[in-house]
Amino acid sequence: MVAEYQEKIVLPMGKKAFREYSEILFSCHSCGIEGSSFSVDDTRCLFEEQLGYHPVGKSLLECQEMADHFAAYEWMHNHLDHPFDVELLKTLNRLVTLRTLTYKQADAVPGEFTTVDMAAGDTVFGEHEGLVAQVPRLMSSTAEMMKRGELHPMILSARFHGFFEYLHPFRDGNGRTGRLLSNFILLRHDYPELIIQKEDRQEYIAALRTIRTEGTDEHLIAFFFKAATKQMENALAQKKQNSRTMFFF
Repeated sequence: MVAEYQEKIVLPMGKKAFREYSEILFSCHSCGIEGSSFSVDDTRCLFEEQLGYHPVGKSLLECQEMADHFAAYEWMHNHLDHPFDVELLKTLNRLVTLRTLTYKQADAVPGEFTTVDMAAGDTVFGEHEGLVAQVPRLMSSTAEMMKRGELHPMILSARFHGFFEYLHPFRDGNGRTGRLLSNFILLRHDYPELIIQKEDRQEYIAALRTIRTEGTDEHLIAFFFKAATKQMENALAQKKQNSRTMFFF
């Protein structure tokens, strides 16, 4: 299906148009998973007009969060040759939280690891010193697996994501940063980006939770494959539906 998706969706759009299409969808859904109320249309308008556009009923914080996500996404795409290391991780987190972190955590620094223990939703994470200390090994071992090419890129992407979210090393932006890095892995292997739909948030969170509760990432890996298949099938179905001959009068 990947080959068909590349042939019928990616190539006919052209590199620039497809990247913009992906940036808008990915940013909308990735921020939406974290609570943003932006629709795809809101996201597209902000992408086109930047902070000159302020959707009715949306906070300035939401607008800045989305603008920061655009900046992180574009930086990542322009630096796909960057080593998969802690510097890459910190840079993406810094860009993702640049104009919003101090509103939420006045003492925190964008792109710097947490100095306090973390909680998110109903999850209390482990002692932050021990978790942060594991980050360099996660980055280097993932880089080594990317180099060796022994794992399917989707499996590697999902496994990295699960471990990263388990470590939860930043005060904010862990989800958005983790999803960007998972797509960095896919893009480096010439695979389409994975856009986890905000409507699938509960299933996604449940799959992440099983890493802590059951000690397995098989549910997250299955979710990644399912989400990727759904994404490609939907795009191909739209292309077929909207390519039908129309009869006018």
